[in-house]
Amino acid sequence: MKKTITVMLMGLLWAVPAEAQLQQVTVLLDWFVNPDHAPLIVAREKGYFEKAEMAVKLIAPANPNDPPKLVAAKKADLAVSYQPQHHLHVDQGLPIVRVGTLVATPLNSLVVLDDGPIKTLADLKAKTIGYSIGGFEDVLLKILLGQVGLTLDDVKLVNVNFSLSPSLLTGRTDAVIGAFRNFELNQMDIENHPGRAFFVEEHGIPPYDELILIAHKERAREPFVGAFIDAVEKGVQFLLNHPEESWQLLAQSGKDLDNELNRRAFQDTLPRFALRPGALDRRRYQRFAQFLHQEKMITQVPKLSRYAIAP
Repeated sequence: MKKTITVMLMGLLWAVPAEAQLQQVTVLLDWFVNPDHAPLIVAREKGYFEKAEMAVKLIAPANPNDPPKLVAAKKADLAVSYQPQHHLHVDQGLPIVRVGTLVATPLNSLVVLDDGPIKTLADLKAKTIGYSIGGFEDVLLKILLGQVGLTLDDVKLVNVNFSLSPSLLTGRTDAVIGAFRNFELNQMDIENHPGRAFFVEEHGIPPYDELILIAHKERAREPFVGAFIDAVEKGVQFLLNHPEESWQLLAQSGKDLDNELNRRAFQDTLPRFALRPGALDRRRYQRFAQFLHQEKMITQVPKLSRYAIAP
């Protein structure tokens, strides 16, 4: 009888779908799937998450502002966010912490037409500058202008929503702030109107991580977080060793990904992915927090472990 029961139990275990035996992990992206998310896509498609006993679900948000809030409410396990915004969210009281990095350099830049009248930052005086989101972009622009003795009062600001490069191409703006150098520059080049970027980290802004991974502070030390980051690291290693195969994995993973813009953006983003996603440069994070505090973007500089850890 005991032998019969044992055989029946073994049969039931074999009948359970493999995915049901894996830990379910929900990851909210910052935007629709794009080349910035390549380490996550490759880690999923190559089975690195599954080998770590996780079934990872990547979800593009309906509202890009929601992922940090949903992680804070424990409605999702992890989310992709931006380091500058992350400092602000923590300052506002959200119980979230950085646990990894996807893109380890700024992507943000100020972009102008390559053949236009803006040759130096000083040429921006009395010109129109488009932006998408106020706040941090205002600070970026203020610092860039300050490098050449200008202030925000010396330019005209126009909210162009997310139509950054179109506003340049139509002449509505003379420059745009908040343009991602791996996308806008390629989009403009494809449309035969090359752009030129002023890189924020070369004009007074402390270097920072553009895209990071965040978790609820009470869950940040759970084993699945470290295992997830390790799998992402394997994804990055594969990306660097096999860029063409990685591009194919990305291009085939979603609708409208296989096009010239994404292919170019993928190539330009490759050298910017974090080689050690879980590593934390403590001095770099503290320096950026102090910069935000100096610019009155956050009310205080918290203890590092309150907003960033290496799981």
